Amino acid sequence: MKINNTMFYIGILVVSMAFLFIGNRIASRDVFRPSHEHAIATYTGVVIGIIDRIEDQYYLGAGSWFESTTLVFGVRLTGRERRGEFITALQQFTNMTIYEEREFATGDRVLLFFDDFGNRYFITSLVRINTIAILGAVFLVFVILFGRKKGFNAIVALGFTCLAVFMVFIPAILSGRNIYVVTFVVCIYAIASTLLMVIGPNKKALSAMLGCLGGVLLAGVLMAIMDVALRLTGLVDHEAIGLLTLPMENPIDLRALIFAGIIIGAVGAIMDVAMSISSSLWEVQQAGDDMSFEDIFKSGITIGKDILGTMLNTLILAYIGSSLSLILLITAHTTSLTEMFNREMIIVELLRALVGSFGMFLTIPLTAGICGWLYTKQNIHYLPPEQDMEQDAVHDDSPEDGDSGSCPE
Repeated sequence: MKINNTMFYIGILVVSMAFLFIGNRIASRDVFRPSHEHAIATYTGVVIGIIDRIEDQYYLGAGSWFESTTLVFGVRLTGRERRGEFITALQQFTNMTIYEEREFATGDRVLLFFDDFGNRYFITSLVRINTIAILGAVFLVFVILFGRKKGFNAIVALGFTCLAVFMVFIPAILSGRNIYVVTFVVCIYAIASTLLMVIGPNKKALSAMLGCLGGVLLAGVLMAIMDVALRLTGLVDHEAIGLLTLPMENPIDLRALIFAGIIIGAVGAIMDVAMSISSSLWEVQQAGDDMSFEDIFKSGITIGKDILGTMLNTLILAYIGSSLSLILLITAHTTSLTEMFNREMIIVELLRALVGSFGMFLTIPLTAGICGWLYTKQNIHYLPPEQDMEQDAVHDDSPEDGDSGSCPE
C-alpha cells in the first residue's frame, strides 16, 4: 500500500489538532485561575489630541522639590465593547522617575486603565502589537516566497508548536501536572510534527527525528544530574518568586521549571543540527555510488564538526543576548568574579548553554549513525518514497532508489 503524501499531510494535521484538543482538555483540568473580582479594567484607544497640561511643584525641604506634569488627552476608545466612545485620559510625569518618559501624541494607539478610586482613566503605554503583527506578516510572506511549499509547511508546523506550548504546556504547569513529563511530551510532539510536516514521511525525517530525540534525552539526563549536583532552588529572579505566591493547591516546582525551560530552549537548536546532517548525508548518498555505512558515518561526522562550531556560537550568544540586562546589572553590582559566577541566576544561564551544547554534541554522531544504517538499507519497506515537496507533484509516489515505496498491509 503506497502512502499518498496529501493524505499523510492531512493525517498529520488531524493528529496535531487531536493532540491539542485532548491535551488541552487534560491539561486544563484544575488549572489555577486567579480571581478577577478586583482586576483592573483595561482599554485600547486612539489619542485625538491634547486638552490640557497641568504642572505642579511641591517643596520637600532641604532644597528638594517634587515636580509633576499631568497631560490631559482626548481619546477615542477602540475596544469591542465601547468602540467609538470618547473619554479623557491622563498621563503623568514626575522628576522622581529614573527614566525619561515619552509624551503621547495625536494619532497614537494607546493602552489605558480605569482607576476606580479616582474615577479617571490613565494612559499606560503604546499599543505595539499591531506593528509587530505587520512585521510578522511580512516575515511569513518572505518565508513562503522563499520556501514555497516547505516554507508554508514550516509556518504551519511553527503554529502548531506554539499552540502546543500555550494550550498544553502552560495549562499543565498551572494545573500542577508533572513538569518533567509534560516537557518531554511537548518536545516529542514538536519534533515529530515539525519534521513530518516540513520534510514529509521519508528517511531524512526519520533519521532527524531519532537523532534529535537522542540529543534531547541526553540533555534531559544531564540537566537532571546537574540539578542534583548543583542543588538548585529555582529562585533565580523576581518572576520565579512571584510564582510561589500563587494560591495553588500544588505549588509550581521551580527546579522542574528550570529543567523545562532549558530543554525546550535546546530543542530548536538540536532539531536544526539533526536535520542539517540528515539532509546533507542524503544528498551525499544520492551523489555517491554504493556508499557504505562507514562512508556515510564519516561524512556525517565531518559535516557535524562544521555545524557544531557555528551552532555552539548561535546557542550561547542567543542566551547571552536574552539575558544581557541581567548580566550587566549583576556585573555592575559585583566586585568579585567568583561571587558573580556562583550566583544561581548566572549558573542557570550557563546551564542553558552547556546542556543544549551537549545535546547537540550527541545528536551529531547519533544522526550520522542512523543515516548510515537507513540510507544503506535496501530492504526497508515501511518507509514511503523520498519526495521533494517543492518540485514533485503532490500525488507523485514514485519510490526512491533502492526502496519499493510500499508499506506492509
